[in-house]
Amino acid sequence: MAAHKNGSLIHIINRASVLFKNGSYRKRILLTSLKPVQCQRRTVSSIGDKNTNLTPHLSSNLAGWSYKELYELSVNDPETFWGSIAKERLTWNKPFDQVRDCEITSGKINWFLGGQLNVSVNCLDVHVAKHPDRVALIWERDEPGTEVKVTYRELLETTCRLANTLKRHGVNKGDRVAIYMPVSPIAVAAMLACARIGAVHTVVFAGFSSEALAGRIQDAQCKAVITCNQGVRGGRFIDLKPTVDAAVKNCPTVQHVFVAQRTANPTPMGKLDIPLEEAMASESAQCAPEPMGSEEMLFMLHTSGSTGKPKGIVHTQAGYLLYAALTHQYVFDYHPGDVFGCVADIGWVTGHSYVVYGPLCNGATTVLFESTPVYPDPGRYWETVQRLGINQFYGAPTAIRLLLKYEESWVKKYDRSSLKTLGSVGEPINHEAWEWFYNVVGDGRCPLVDTWWQTETGGVCIAPRPAEEGAEIVPAMAMRPFFGIQPVLMEEKGKPISGNDVSGALCIGQPWPGMARTIFGDHKRFVDAYFKPYPGHYFTGDGAYRSKEGYYQITGRMDDVINISGHRLGTAEIEDALDEHPAVPETAVIGISHDIKGEVPFAFVVLKEDPSLNHTAVVKELRGLVATKIAKYAVPDHFLVVKRLPKTRSGKIMRRILRKVAMEQTGDLGDVSTLDDPSVVTEIIKAHAQYKSLTSQKKS
Repeated sequence: MAAHKNGSLIHIINRASVLFKNGSYRKRILLTSLKPVQCQRRTVSSIGDKNTNLTPHLSSNLAGWSYKELYELSVNDPETFWGSIAKERLTWNKPFDQVRDCEITSGKINWFLGGQLNVSVNCLDVHVAKHPDRVALIWERDEPGTEVKVTYRELLETTCRLANTLKRHGVNKGDRVAIYMPVSPIAVAAMLACARIGAVHTVVFAGFSSEALAGRIQDAQCKAVITCNQGVRGGRFIDLKPTVDAAVKNCPTVQHVFVAQRTANPTPMGKLDIPLEEAMASESAQCAPEPMGSEEMLFMLHTSGSTGKPKGIVHTQAGYLLYAALTHQYVFDYHPGDVFGCVADIGWVTGHSYVVYGPLCNGATTVLFESTPVYPDPGRYWETVQRLGINQFYGAPTAIRLLLKYEESWVKKYDRSSLKTLGSVGEPINHEAWEWFYNVVGDGRCPLVDTWWQTETGGVCIAPRPAEEGAEIVPAMAMRPFFGIQPVLMEEKGKPISGNDVSGALCIGQPWPGMARTIFGDHKRFVDAYFKPYPGHYFTGDGAYRSKEGYYQITGRMDDVINISGHRLGTAEIEDALDEHPAVPETAVIGISHDIKGEVPFAFVVLKEDPSLNHTAVVKELRGLVATKIAKYAVPDHFLVVKRLPKTRSGKIMRRILRKVAMEQTGDLGDVSTLDDPSVVTEIIKAHAQYKSLTSQKKS
């Protein structure tokens, strides 16, 4: 089926939506170690010209400056640097009169004060005025070859209709709206519609359980929810509306649930429910944008912390948008006319910054990837690259590690000559995956940027690009700080570590426009988590190594947060779910390395002393508890039932010892002098050995 280019977006999706079954399709009327491993260095061209000037220019005032000069200006005189860029790159209703007002110790972060703008105008209207028929979105749907193309004009019209629908049903400036949808044009329009009327969106990954969704809706006090009847992924239908129904029963602030139709399958509608397509069809395709102050909320996104309750990270208008757009252009060497392929879900910050806001602010064509890396076969990514002509491909190491286990023919059978830049996101990429990605996928000719950043940072903070012309790229290293980012390595006592060839806690020494402003409803938690550990610095929670050359390599989390397939999850959140089981008085969850996922949870479980307990049945119930309360991806890969947990005399669980046991590194347990009862370690080691033996027998 050919890609669609013309007509209104609602008409396109209604006309072209496809219900898939058993590989066929038919039309329906729908909306549908601390130091890096030594490795050969690559020298690749970077953004710039032969005179080492950064091109295209950041702003007219900064034309002719080299990368080094620009970076030094960005950290030494951020007012001049960011002020000149913001004035030219963003469209303002009212110009700002102060570049910044920040006091990092107290978590006070303000940029572009006095200014007013609208994010949707910067992502849509400015491009419609110049290039209305330029393709904004390519919706790469689950079934290959059924992509839908959406122009900037169509996306603006759909956004306005959706915005008017929200307004008609009482959603106003400052109200929070939850979006629980698969990757699709209507989901992007929902985000932009909120931005247009000044509502605050909180996108929840459409794989989270009803309890996890309810917790996020409750925390944000959402007035409305936007969802779909179902999602389509990997050839399967995934029910979404029933999950929302279960969630909103416990969310008294929700007044309306807007339901889009991704498939033809009917879904029961209740008193809160509004058919989204029907409501939009009667609305105007024009909606006056709400002027928003630079520091008013744009969105909040929940991320896991070291405590059980997810944090609602708040991002505001101008600073976030500018930083997302700038990093999108200069980290990935984006040029007008390129097709940018970020395969992240919109439920994560990567989808916010590099599927939606960054690319659209730059007037790019951005890909919305609905499927999986292995559907219908392990060549899916590369067949998509060939068919859509993707120029920049940005994905997760988890997917790369999965795909490199298949024959290279799954890659090489497809034409990847359109690719210019490869990118990796979500976790540090290991050397084997880096080499495969660079050599097999990129044919050794595409720069591969290993990007480090977080939900809290808003956009890429450390990456090989931008850099001077011809600058080297070291495999599996994030390397260079972006403009305005001042990395600082700190020792345990809170002092900066000078020199190179050193390791420490990774902090950032001064504010930048894209950083989070607070945790919704709990600024004290924001300060305690990010600014109190190392006063005067933003603490990332990660450790890092600075090489002899001064490059940065991320070495992993330093708190009780694990990284599963590029998604951060607090171990306390899993423990909270497990502890709800009546037979479980205590648990401890740690992260261990995994060949594909990077890390997986390993649960040590203490059961009540009850001879009638069936351990196998309890573990099965525990798996279900985690899947229900969080998500299936959060279910521990391993459960080890133990009599006791190793604790200090003050009662603190020594997770370091549990990690050593789980990783089978018990030859060196380190300092155990603070253990209340050392014999518990022997018990756990014995239990783990029995567990490994049983696991091996089952596999054989």
